[in-house]
Amino acid sequence: MTKALYEIGETPPLGEVPERMYASVIRQSRFGEPKQAFRTEVVDTPAVGRGQVLVYVMAAGINYNNVWSSLGKPVDVIGMRQRQGEPEDFHIGGSEASGVVWAVGEGVRHVKVGDHVLLTSGQWDETAKDIRLGTDPLVSESIKAWGYETNYGSFAQFCRVDEYQCHPKPARLTWEESAAFLLTGPTAYRQLFGWQGNTVRPGDPVLIWGGAGGLGSMAIQLVRLAGGVPIAMVSSEDRSEYCRRLGAAGTVNRRDFDHWGRLPDVGDAEASARFLRGARGVGKKIWEILGERRSPRIVLEHSGQDTLPTSMYL
Repeated sequence: MTKALYEIGETPPLGEVPERMYASVIRQSRFGEPKQAFRTEVVDTPAVGRGQVLVYVMAAGINYNNVWSSLGKPVDVIGMRQRQGEPEDFHIGGSEASGVVWAVGEGVRHVKVGDHVLLTSGQWDETAKDIRLGTDPLVSESIKAWGYETNYGSFAQFCRVDEYQCHPKPARLTWEESAAFLLTGPTAYRQLFGWQGNTVRPGDPVLIWGGAGGLGSMAIQLVRLAGGVPIAMVSSEDRSEYCRRLGAAGTVNRRDFDHWGRLPDVGDAEASARFLRGARGVGKKIWEILGERRSPRIVLEHSGQDTLPTSMYL
């Protein structure tokens, strides 16, 4: 007899979909830091429609869009979807996952119940005009970030995805490893190899901001595989050690410098001097790592206004 709800850690019989599930849920009434916004609740298990797949989640990846969802900034994703006519007054985040296919909707042909899969984070309208004309779905006007702009992400016992998001899980990877790279990995790859004339070549020094984070940890490994010289920006010694284990040639601790922020106003001599002193200090540290006076050929820059001026200076 089908149970209405299975406890966390209690696995239903394969293919048996309970009416309800546990999920880590955000509601508008508690927008704020993630530890405030997320609460474990029991909600209805989402039904699958045409072309959709229900996945029993084995592991979920964590990304910064979970923070944005929690804060309700820069976009209130719950309010946005309600204005578009969607009924749910909650948000289940999570844009990366690995798991087991538990149910499939009409028209699904490439996965079946019981398949072990990992999930990509982009969702789009396959009937959209630009896609039907051959546009890369990742630049389609219909593209949305699953688990951020859409609901029923991976922070739950079950998540709902489109069939094309499912890819076979590599047998040599754990569930956790499989859940941790299909958003950050492709993003870092496109930054480092997706722009003709600005791709990593053997011997290229590459400065990587947030080296111990999702994008940074992927970038270190990709640069190393391409024969480049990854240099990671970090904020602590343990993160420095982690980056070195991944293959970083060296690290720069951003806490050793105090010049971060937008460029100083014209005429502000004191702030200008502080900026130049700090930016040159970062450059000198990079020279020490490389053993020669050489600037990064490429900077993996994703952290924003506080770091962009230094990246440009280098």
